[in-house]
Amino acid sequence: MKNVEDLGKFVGKWFTVLVILWAAFNYFVPVTSAWVVPNTKYLLGIILFGMGLTLTGEDFKRIAQHPVPVFAGTVAHYVIMPTLAWLLTLIFHLDGAIAAGVILVGSCPSGTSSSVMAYLAGGDVALDVSIETLSTLLAPIALPSLLVLFAHKFVSIPTQSLFLSTVEIVLIPLVLGVVVHTLFKKQIDKVTLALPLVSQVAILLIIGAVISANHANLFTAATEIVIPVVVLHNLSGYALGFGFSKLMRLRDPQRKAITFEVGMQDSSLGATLAMAYFAPAAAIPSTIFSIWHNISGSVLSTYWKRHTESKAEKETTPVTGAVQG
Repeated sequence: MKNVEDLGKFVGKWFTVLVILWAAFNYFVPVTSAWVVPNTKYLLGIILFGMGLTLTGEDFKRIAQHPVPVFAGTVAHYVIMPTLAWLLTLIFHLDGAIAAGVILVGSCPSGTSSSVMAYLAGGDVALDVSIETLSTLLAPIALPSLLVLFAHKFVSIPTQSLFLSTVEIVLIPLVLGVVVHTLFKKQIDKVTLALPLVSQVAILLIIGAVISANHANLFTAATEIVIPVVVLHNLSGYALGFGFSKLMRLRDPQRKAITFEVGMQDSSLGATLAMAYFAPAAAIPSTIFSIWHNISGSVLSTYWKRHTESKAEKETTPVTGAVQG
């Protein structure tokens, strides 16, 4: 198990690079991940089941004891990101499946990578996990409702099917993971060491599948506009998430957590639902978002970590060179 844990740490350290390389490989050799395309929902279920295995009663108790920042962060996530997505479709004159795909990824719950970024940045990881958990639990209601509100003019929204699929793909694996952890805590604590690696491999497979399904249309005149839209969506999410947390007068670690929770999306869920219920092109924004937010999140967490370390160093450095009279 130690070898698996070490491999997971190695993959986590280089995950952004691996995502880019794997996406490029599948673009040029799309047959590699063609077999994964019909199985993405099962991979996503594995990721969410793994997330459930890491949760305990303390996580839910923490939400109940400190509800304000958790609820504020969750509301900010579900207000800021879908609204930004809708505005970007208007500004860039997007239409059809591409517009729906941008709004779909904007309506997804918080991304699983956000807690890693918050940890690396010195953020409040407990708050991050709480918001991630709550936004995921609310996804079956929030996601179809937001799509009906913002995307109905672009595509037909199968509300009931989306609700049932989100329950099946997200809620059931998550709750099942919590139950299994509760019943078999001692055994599960050993297994959880391997969960980061399992989730990372599953995310890579989903990215490969979406690239494989869309390789012919990924960089065409019709879809190239998606890249700046996704970049603006993510960066604006960070900025507004940080600004919101500052207005709430939250502490610095909490501001970092909310910034990542607002700006990072569960793009794997977006890609999976897009391929199941909309055109394959609707999965392109989620795929690009998945690649980009790992890059931007890594850069932002590194900047914050260095800034915090530099500030701490200045505060602990003794003043020298006093003027002598």
